[in-house]
Parts: sequence; structure tokens; C-alpha cells
Amino acid sequence: MKYEAVIGLEVHAQMLTETKIFCGCSTKFGSEPNTQTCPICIGMPGVLPVLNKKALEFAIRTGLATNCKISSYSRFARKNYFYPDLPKGYQISQYELPICEHGLIEIVVDNEIKKIGITRIHMEEDAGKNIHEGAGNYSFVDLNRAGVPLMEIVSEPDIRSPKEAAEYMKKLRAILRYLGVCDGNMEQGSLRCDANVSIRQVGQKELGTRAEVKNINSFKFVEKALEYEIKRQIKVIEDGGKIIQETRLWDSDRGITESMRGKEEAHDYRYFPEPDLVPLTVEQKWVDEIRAALPELPDIKRKRFVSEYALPEYDADLLTSEKSIADWFEAAVKAGRCDSQPGGQAKAVSNWMMGELMKLLNEENRTIGECALKPVQLADMLKLIDKGIISGKIAKTVFEEMYKTGKDAEVIVKERGLVQVSDEGAIEKAVDEVIAKNPKEVERFKAGDEKLLGFFVGRIMKMTKGKANPQMVNEILKKKLSLIQYH
Repeated sequence: MKYEAVIGLEVHAQMLTETKIFCGCSTKFGSEPNTQTCPICIGMPGVLPVLNKKALEFAIRTGLATNCKISSYSRFARKNYFYPDLPKGYQISQYELPICEHGLIEIVVDNEIKKIGITRIHMEEDAGKNIHEGAGNYSFVDLNRAGVPLMEIVSEPDIRSPKEAAEYMKKLRAILRYLGVCDGNMEQGSLRCDANVSIRQVGQKELGTRAEVKNINSFKFVEKALEYEIKRQIKVIEDGGKIIQETRLWDSDRGITESMRGKEEAHDYRYFPEPDLVPLTVEQKWVDEIRAALPELPDIKRKRFVSEYALPEYDADLLTSEKSIADWFEAAVKAGRCDSQPGGQAKAVSNWMMGELMKLLNEENRTIGECALKPVQLADMLKLIDKGIISGKIAKTVFEEMYKTGKDAEVIVKERGLVQVSDEGAIEKAVDEVIAKNPKEVERFKAGDEKLLGFFVGRIMKMTKGKANPQMVNEILKKKLSLIQYH
């Protein structure tokens, strides 16, 4: 614990607009190279950019959701650098006057709430993509991404561990997806993260020399890359060396960071105001309208789930991690409500979702939106359990079949003959038979080994193929065994 890490994240989020930020070209992912371009986004001389209003609205929406101050006056700037995928030789971004500033996000790490400051959120256009695969000593350039609208969300250096960094990324992604401004798909590059990391001795106020780590495209790699880089910097210091300010690439295959180039400073980009775009003046009335239309965000929804549905914090946290999951949960609870159960079956729904449903979705790497099972179907299955028609054990079989086929629980129960046996005479007969077949265990039970109760229940359930009503089995079995024990 001699050293502590100081981490700040720069997150690039691709906005979910249908067209690019300064032209009408499509932003659709996966099209043939260079088929979504025009003279504006490929940087032809004499063309003029026009700002996409929806991109500005999305940036303001994000700023409000992350407690930022929305600037009434902002402007674009040219960020000058030369690279094959940047056709104009500069990127239109924002510099000294961004659209959003001074926000914060709360994360929970080890049951403690921590506030991570947000320095700024600004709009910019994406660059194209260099393609190095293929035959020969050639590289290719695809400009479909050139001009795609991005938000760069820059945190304060308030993060102190790789775990905090991953939690911050998860929370930010959840907010963006709740808002509908970014799909958060890290594999496709619509959410990307660069990390600035330095180390210093514990108690030291002065910041150390930082390295920027690029090419991080998953929550797992955020933690892995930072863990490696922190250890690397500590080793350099302890070996008597000095940290160099540089940009490093994360190699996920080898689990290391590699030096890419010396780290640029702002003056290296020769920023100056973008002459082809007028400054932005945002009216407070429009900001207020956007604020009024914000959805219920994860933190507020989590608190409501705890108070309204009496869920544990853990359940509420998982269920609100994605808006689609939270919506599915509420739909299932609503479908299960009746006069005798005004609060619904919230905890039961939560248990089935966090257990069986998430397990099946994870096994197939599917989202809840791709699931054939509907919320009302889970609610109907829970009603069958409450009425004693099926047992909890049978319900697992029914649930898997519902998930695979999309059939209703009642249909599956009838087709497969899974109705729970609640006939007292039939259960009593099974209990008597199991007791008669296991005299040694009966004698041990009589001698005080009461743990054998579970053994008898298991044998009875096996005999009835899991269909016997467990509550009735336990009641009848205890009654029979107590009579034997008494005599």
C-alpha cells in the first residue's frame, strides 16, 4: 500500500442518431466500406458542415443525466493532426467551450458510495478506420465512420482502482442506454475507453506522470489493463527509473500495455475555433424541455424498487443495471398482481429472473429482449405454484420449456402431465412405502438422527417423480415418523 493509483477515463460514446453529425450520411454499422460517405465527411474542398440537431440534444440529455452544467454558449474547434483515416487533416471537436461541464456520477464499490467528477462532455466527429488485414504490403481506409457523432465524456482523476474504473464504466453505460443516446456496444466500438493512469506515494498530493492507455473495449479489459499498467509503473519507479508521458496500447491477447507514441499535449493539436460552424447558443427553455422528458434513471429506479417492491439492495441493483431488464421485471410483477396480492410477487419474480432466466440468457449469450419468454408467462407460472398445481421443482422444468418454446406454463403442464399430486391418500401411501423400505434409517431416526428427514423426503419425491406436494409430504412424513418415534 505504498503507492496509490490516480485514474481518469475518457469515454467516447457513439450517439444513436440515424445520420452523421455534419452531413446526411447513414451511421448504420457493418455496411460495405466507403458506401456511407459524401463530399462533406470525406473532406472535399469547399463543402460546409451543418450540425445535426439530434446530436446536440443527445449531448444535452447526457449532461443533464450526469449532473452537468449545460453551457448556454459553446463552439466547435479544429483539432489538427495527420493520419490516413482523417480525410480533412483535422477533426471537428470542441475544446475551450464544451457543451457540458462540471458533472458527477455516483458508483458503489464494496458497499460504499463514491462520487466521480465529470470534467466535461463535448461533441465531436469520429475518424474513419484503417484496415491492415489482407494480401500484400497495403493498408486500406474505410471512411464509413468518418463524421459519425461522438460524445467524449471526460472524468476527473477521482478513480483510485481498476475496480472503481470498471464500475464507473458500467454505470455510465447504463445511463447512456437508459437515455437511448448510445447502444453501449463495446465490441462494435460504439463505446470506447481511454484511461489516463499515474501512481504516487500514499499521502502525496502532487500527481505523478501519467500514461494514456488506449484500445480498451470491455469492462474486463478496463480492469486488466489498469492492473497491468499500475504494476508496470510501480516496477519502473522501484527499479530507479522514471515514468514517461506516453500513449500505450492495451494488447488483450498478451495481457500487457505497449508503448505507442509520446503523449500529445493540447498545443500539439493547434486547436482553433472552427470557422465553418457558428457558435452554439442553447436556450434555457429547450434545456428545460429536455430535462422534463428524461426517463427514470438507474439510481432513482433502484431506490424505488427497494421502497416500492421491498427488494434487497442487491436485487434492485442487478434488476436496474439495464432498462430492458427493469422493464421486464415490472411487467412481470404487474401481470401477477391481484386484489389479494396488492404488492404482487416481486421477490419471487426477482428470484426467477436473477437465477434461472439470467443463467439461460448467459448460456446463449442473449439479451432479455431476444428472449421468447414473456413477463406475463412468468407471472402465470408463479400463480400455478401458489395454487399448488405445480411444485417449485416442477416449475424449473416448466420454466426451461417456456424459455425454449415460448409456450405458456399451463400448456406445458398439461402436455407433459406435470400437475402436482396433492391427493392426501396418494401421498400417504408413498410415505408408508418409503418408511417400510428403509427400516435401518427409521431406527436411526428414532435414535435421534433427525437429519434423516431430508433423506425420506428425497425418496418420496423420487418415487412420485417430483410431483408430490412438498408441503403435504413434509406434514404427513413428520406425523408418521413422530408416531413411530413415540412408540
